[in-house]
Amino acid sequence: MAEQHGLDATGNDKKRQLVRAVVASAVGTSIEWYDFFLYGFAASTIFAELFFPNSDATTGLLLALGTYFGGFAARPIGAAIFGHYGDRIGRKATLIITLMTMGVATALVGLVPTYEQIGIWGGILLTLLRLLQGISVGGEWGGSVLLATEWGDTKGARRGFLGSWPQFGVPVGLVLGYGALQVFQPLDPYWGWRIPFLLSIVMAGVGLYIRLGILETPVFAKVLAEKKVERVPVREVVKRNWREIVLSALLRTGQQAPFYIFTVFILTYATRTLGFEASDVYLYVMVAGLVSLVTVPFWGYISDITNRRKLYIIGSVLMVVWSFVYWPLLDTQVPALVFLAIVLAAPIHDIQYGPQATFIAESFTGRLRYSGSSLGYQLASITAGGPAPLIAVWLYETYQSSFAIAVYMAVCALISVVAAYALKDRSRQDYAIEYDEPQATGR
Repeated sequence: MAEQHGLDATGNDKKRQLVRAVVASAVGTSIEWYDFFLYGFAASTIFAELFFPNSDATTGLLLALGTYFGGFAARPIGAAIFGHYGDRIGRKATLIITLMTMGVATALVGLVPTYEQIGIWGGILLTLLRLLQGISVGGEWGGSVLLATEWGDTKGARRGFLGSWPQFGVPVGLVLGYGALQVFQPLDPYWGWRIPFLLSIVMAGVGLYIRLGILETPVFAKVLAEKKVERVPVREVVKRNWREIVLSALLRTGQQAPFYIFTVFILTYATRTLGFEASDVYLYVMVAGLVSLVTVPFWGYISDITNRRKLYIIGSVLMVVWSFVYWPLLDTQVPALVFLAIVLAAPIHDIQYGPQATFIAESFTGRLRYSGSSLGYQLASITAGGPAPLIAVWLYETYQSSFAIAVYMAVCALISVVAAYALKDRSRQDYAIEYDEPQATGR
């Protein structure tokens, strides 16, 4: 029993488990985000024509992005479901379930018949599978972050850096998703776009193999050993930590809304409005993703040697400024400047994203950490990430100007500044003790 829960992992064993946990977190989230982004890219470029062909161009795009939004709406549901089990049966078992759920849902997207074959039922099936994707991602993130950070030094020496590796999976998934569509979509008008989705089941198998070799985290093992597992963790964390949940969601607003404009809406804007070839835009965004492979862990590391909250505020303020630089660069329609705008957005965004996972996870005590951090993180999917491409489309169609989108992004970033200031910085607090006990608070 001790081995199962990682209680024997000391010295060299613990170091090996830490490395395995970080690798398992990064690989698992890379696969999950490959699946999630793949759908978003397809929704922005080809799903309107394949599944909603009887609509005008703008309505078809909004319908396709509407199915995309469904995945975001489902993410808090996944956070509640898997957060409950992650705080009751453990991080490892829960993460295995989320990975397999995503792999199956994504592979099935590759088998959905188009409007030409079964009419509107194709769009309905897409929406249902997107909801399943969203539920899976809703449970995946929290577990991956805890798997990495709870195997580290509980005093917080490298916690920001360790917590950045699940975030590292996002640019990996982005690059793989874009790359897969670039390679396979041109091969065949019917089957080409389906191949990347079908490959998901193979990737999920690889991720499953890696995760099966990980022990449970020492922090959760301590919760089990001390018999502090809550009967209904989600209910308990909402009652005790509703403020932290709300602030975590608001904290993400200035990061998540711009991110999905930078990576999803840009495909539509650069091709339809600026007249660029889709292949060029794919390449630009892929380069930005490659930059993030370096800058995400870099900013996580910097948060360990400076101050996590202050760094996050700096990143949010820079996003306010960047909102009014990004769009004028794009609107020049000069390829070099458009490339510069898309690529530079990555390191600026990552000042928030690198330390974000740890900043949020540190806000919740160990026995409620999976539920609390997952709910806070994923609620932003409804208010920020999910609607962002839809809002951007509506703003441009309404005002015929990118300035309106810049204002929207800047307001989102200002919300993050306020939330980061209000959220307590626990970067130097012991991660293994229960925050609400007298020894943790000094009462």
